Amino acid sequence: MELNFKTFGQGPPLVILHGLFGTLDNWQTLAKRWATDYTVVLVDQRNHGRSPHLPVHDYPRMAEDLKAFLDRNWMYKVHLLGHSMGGKTAMQFALQHPEMVEKLVVVDITPKAYTGGHEVILEALRTLPIDEVTDRKMADAFLAQNIAEVGIRQFLLKNLMREKTGGYRWKMNLPVLLEYYPAILANIDSEETFDEPTLFIRGARSHYVQDSDWSGVLAYFPTAQLATVAAAGHWVHAEQPGKLFDLVAAFLAES
Repeated sequence: MELNFKTFGQGPPLVILHGLFGTLDNWQTLAKRWATDYTVVLVDQRNHGRSPHLPVHDYPRMAEDLKAFLDRNWMYKVHLLGHSMGGKTAMQFALQHPEMVEKLVVVDITPKAYTGGHEVILEALRTLPIDEVTDRKMADAFLAQNIAEVGIRQFLLKNLMREKTGGYRWKMNLPVLLEYYPAILANIDSEETFDEPTLFIRGARSHYVQDSDWSGVLAYFPTAQLATVAAAGHWVHAEQPGKLFDLVAAFLAES
């Protein structure tokens, strides 16, 4: 099983993992900026983008996917950045394979279990009649019945792929993501700590990283720092890319 990926630049490796319903394309603009100093590797996680569809979707397996990917590509020590679901994969990997992570950056997520928040999106995706879709406008109109935010619909519709024979299909493995949604919400579980430099970045308007969560973060990541990005919600990389770029670049450059 080989994960789909793209590489930019040269230098020390920086591996980036996207969030739920995302793809590596979500991070290309920032990747090209960091690529002046790093070999930036964008990865589609299992059941997303152009990576394989598999019957199980949880963090221990996604961490092992990453381990196999890095071994296959001769990368044995990397900077690792993950957003949301990708942040949890990054945390799981750092705890399971600390010797392979130079520095860790986690964007707008913590190790704790979450109670949900995607139910409306999941139901809209589940009920969209994919076999009847003739164009993206039709799909957008269907999603708009339940999802008012244009930006969220556009983000989701990036998963829509036109078949060569006509019609559309989802790039993501929607049935498995629906089945394993509780596992995506679940906490990271480990008896180990990751003691190398770690930066957590949150959006000021996001509810994913609360002040009350910080003791739980430090239990796993005792050296962690926290940075808050003003005028940003959960999708910090889309809402304030310049600020995120600067924070990550400064953190990675620290000796």
